[in-house]
Amino acid sequence: MATERAFLDITPEQGASFFGTPDQGPVVMLNLLRFRETADYSHAPDLRPADAISGAQAYARYMSEMRPLLEASGGAVLFSGTGAPYLIGPQDEHWDHVLLVRQASKAAFLAFASDPEAQRITAHRTAAISDSRLLPIRAD
Repeated sequence: MATERAFLDITPEQGASFFGTPDQGPVVMLNLLRFRETADYSHAPDLRPADAISGAQAYARYMSEMRPLLEASGGAVLFSGTGAPYLIGPQDEHWDHVLLVRQASKAAFLAFASDPEAQRITAHRTAAISDSRLLPIRAD
């Protein structure tokens, strides 16, 4: 692996930097995800399935439950696909899943992410992933 440190959540500093700059309209989030072999629900035992599931399966549950909330907030999944080895990039780094999600604005993203039901559902994502990257992209 290219890095030993896992990135799972937005830090307070990253959140302040992102949300502290002017809202300039639509934003697309590039998600790079690496799944756990077996989902870890130790943080959310009430959501733990009766039988063990893979990280990919837990992420599928997350997306299934989260998509209606995303769409109700004005957001949309623009692309969802399986990662492949880099053509340009570190050969020892891989991502299992790539996702592009559009939100109408930073404010819409914050409202969506702050929704108590969205926060509950996010426990499936936490169980699913071992590492991730989230890169906001704004059109020029």
